[in-house]
Amino acid sequence: MTTTTRIVLSSDHAAIALRRIIAAHITTLGWEAVDIGPTTAESTPYPERGEEAARLVASGDCRFGIILCGTGQGIMMAANKVTGIRCGVCAEPFSARMIRQHNNANMLSIGARVVGESLALDIVEAFLSAEFEGGRHATRVAMIEALEG
Repeated sequence: MTTTTRIVLSSDHAAIALRRIIAAHITTLGWEAVDIGPTTAESTPYPERGEEAARLVASGDCRFGIILCGTGQGIMMAANKVTGIRCGVCAEPFSARMIRQHNNANMLSIGARVVGESLALDIVEAFLSAEFEGGRHATRVAMIEALEG
Protein backbone atom coordinates (compact mmCIF):
# COMPACT_ATOMS: atom_id res chain seq x y z
CA MET A 1 0.00 0.00 0.00
CA THR A 2 1.15 3.50 -0.78
CA THR A 3 2.12 5.84 2.04
CA THR A 4 0.76 8.98 0.39
CA THR A 5 -1.60 11.13 2.43
CA ARG A 6 -3.81 11.76 -0.60
CA ILE A 7 -7.45 10.69 -0.42
CA VAL A 8 -9.61 10.87 -3.52
CA LEU A 9 -13.24 11.91 -3.07
CA SER A 10 -15.99 11.60 -5.63
CA SER A 11 -19.76 11.37 -5.75
CA ASP A 12 -22.75 11.57 -7.95
CA HIS A 13 -25.05 14.59 -7.99
CA ALA A 14 -26.94 13.44 -4.87
CA ALA A 15 -23.94 13.79 -2.59
CA ILE A 16 -22.02 16.91 -3.65
CA ALA A 17 -22.66 18.88 -0.45
CA LEU A 18 -21.70 16.03 1.90
CA ARG A 19 -18.62 15.19 -0.18
CA ARG A 20 -17.38 18.78 0.12
CA ILE A 21 -17.93 18.74 3.89
CA ILE A 22 -15.97 15.49 4.18
CA ALA A 23 -13.16 16.85 1.96
CA ALA A 24 -12.79 19.91 4.19
CA HIS A 25 -12.87 17.75 7.32
CA ILE A 26 -10.17 15.31 6.25
CA THR A 27 -7.80 18.18 5.57
CA THR A 28 -8.15 19.19 9.23
CA LEU A 29 -7.05 15.63 10.07
CA GLY A 30 -3.84 16.03 8.06
CA TRP A 31 -4.90 14.34 4.83
CA GLU A 32 -4.76 15.86 1.34
CA ALA A 33 -8.20 15.84 -0.27
CA VAL A 34 -8.26 15.15 -4.00
CA ASP A 35 -11.84 16.08 -4.88
CA ILE A 36 -12.60 14.96 -8.43
CA GLY A 37 -16.19 16.18 -8.43
CA PRO A 38 -18.70 16.62 -9.82
CA THR A 39 -19.21 20.31 -9.19
CA THR A 40 -22.76 20.83 -10.45
CA ALA A 41 -26.07 19.26 -9.48
CA GLU A 42 -26.58 18.04 -13.03
CA SER A 43 -27.33 14.30 -13.13
CA THR A 44 -24.06 12.36 -12.93
CA PRO A 45 -23.72 8.58 -13.41
CA TYR A 46 -22.33 7.05 -10.20
CA PRO A 47 -20.57 4.15 -12.00
CA GLU A 48 -18.25 6.58 -13.77
CA ARG A 49 -17.56 8.47 -10.53
CA GLY A 50 -16.82 5.28 -8.60
CA GLU A 51 -14.53 3.90 -11.29
CA GLU A 52 -12.54 7.12 -11.66
CA ALA A 53 -11.89 7.33 -7.92
CA ALA A 54 -11.06 3.62 -7.69
CA ARG A 55 -8.48 3.87 -10.46
CA LEU A 56 -6.64 6.61 -8.52
CA VAL A 57 -6.52 4.34 -5.46
CA ALA A 58 -5.56 1.22 -7.44
CA SER A 59 -2.72 3.11 -9.16
CA GLY A 60 -1.27 4.21 -5.81
CA ASP A 61 -1.78 7.89 -6.62
CA CYS A 62 -4.16 8.08 -3.63
CA ARG A 63 -3.95 6.00 -0.46
CA PHE A 64 -7.71 5.85 0.13
CA GLY A 65 -10.92 6.78 -1.58
CA ILE A 66 -14.16 8.11 -0.14
CA ILE A 67 -17.10 7.93 -2.51
CA LEU A 68 -20.73 8.86 -2.09
CA CYS A 69 -24.05 8.52 -3.82
CA GLY A 70 -27.62 8.49 -2.55
CA THR A 71 -27.32 5.12 -0.80
CA GLY A 72 -23.60 4.48 -1.20
CA GLN A 73 -24.41 1.11 -2.74
CA GLY A 74 -24.22 1.76 -6.48
CA ILE A 75 -21.00 3.75 -6.45
CA MET A 76 -19.44 1.10 -4.17
CA MET A 77 -20.38 -1.68 -6.60
CA ALA A 78 -18.73 0.20 -9.46
CA ALA A 79 -15.54 0.87 -7.47
CA ASN A 80 -15.24 -2.80 -6.51
CA LYS A 81 -15.05 -3.78 -10.19
CA VAL A 82 -11.58 -2.19 -10.37
CA THR A 83 -8.80 -4.66 -9.63
CA GLY A 84 -7.19 -4.05 -6.25
CA ILE A 85 -10.12 -2.21 -4.72
CA ARG A 86 -11.83 -3.27 -1.51
CA CYS A 87 -14.64 -0.83 -0.83
CA GLY A 88 -17.41 -1.12 1.71
CA VAL A 89 -20.51 0.98 2.23
CA CYS A 90 -20.92 2.03 5.86
CA ALA A 91 -23.74 3.75 7.72
CA GLU A 92 -22.08 3.72 11.16
CA PRO A 93 -18.52 3.92 12.54
CA PHE A 94 -18.19 0.31 13.74
CA SER A 95 -18.42 -1.12 10.21
CA ALA A 96 -16.05 1.56 8.90
CA ARG A 97 -13.45 0.57 11.48
CA MET A 98 -13.94 -3.15 10.78
CA ILE A 99 -13.56 -2.89 7.00
CA ARG A 100 -10.12 -1.39 7.61
CA GLN A 101 -9.08 -3.71 10.45
CA HIS A 102 -10.37 -6.98 9.00
CA ASN A 103 -10.74 -6.44 5.24
CA ASN A 104 -7.92 -3.96 4.57
CA ALA A 105 -10.43 -1.80 2.71
CA ASN A 106 -8.90 1.01 0.71
CA MET A 107 -12.15 2.76 -0.13
CA LEU A 108 -15.17 3.84 1.89
CA SER A 109 -18.63 4.48 0.47
CA ILE A 110 -21.31 6.53 2.22
CA GLY A 111 -24.95 7.11 1.37
CA ALA A 112 -25.71 10.84 1.47
CA ARG A 113 -29.43 10.09 1.72
CA VAL A 114 -28.82 7.59 4.51
CA VAL A 115 -26.61 9.39 7.04
CA GLY A 116 -26.37 12.99 8.18
CA GLU A 117 -23.30 15.18 8.26
CA SER A 118 -22.18 14.48 11.83
CA LEU A 119 -22.53 10.72 11.47
CA ALA A 120 -20.74 10.79 8.11
CA LEU A 121 -17.75 12.54 9.69
CA ASP A 122 -17.69 9.97 12.50
CA ILE A 123 -17.71 7.18 9.89
CA VAL A 124 -14.83 8.80 7.99
CA GLU A 125 -12.78 9.24 11.17
CA ALA A 126 -13.34 5.62 12.19
CA PHE A 127 -12.22 4.44 8.74
CA LEU A 128 -9.12 6.65 8.63
CA SER A 129 -7.97 5.95 12.18
CA ALA A 130 -8.16 2.16 11.88
CA GLU A 131 -5.24 -0.02 10.78
CA PHE A 132 -5.31 -3.41 9.08
CA GLU A 133 -4.70 -6.10 11.70
CA GLY A 134 -3.15 -8.68 9.36
CA GLY A 135 -2.83 -12.19 10.79
CA ARG A 136 -5.81 -14.41 10.01
CA HIS A 137 -7.39 -11.44 8.22
CA ALA A 138 -4.49 -11.30 5.74
CA THR A 139 -5.28 -14.85 4.66
CA ARG A 140 -8.90 -13.90 4.00
CA VAL A 141 -7.95 -10.72 2.13
CA ALA A 142 -5.64 -12.82 -0.04
CA MET A 143 -8.61 -15.09 -0.79
CA ILE A 144 -10.63 -12.03 -1.89
CA GLU A 145 -7.75 -10.85 -4.07
CA ALA A 146 -7.52 -14.29 -5.69
CA LEU A 147 -11.09 -13.85 -6.92
CA GLU A 148 -9.94 -10.98 -9.11
CA GLY A 149 -8.41 -13.56 -11.45
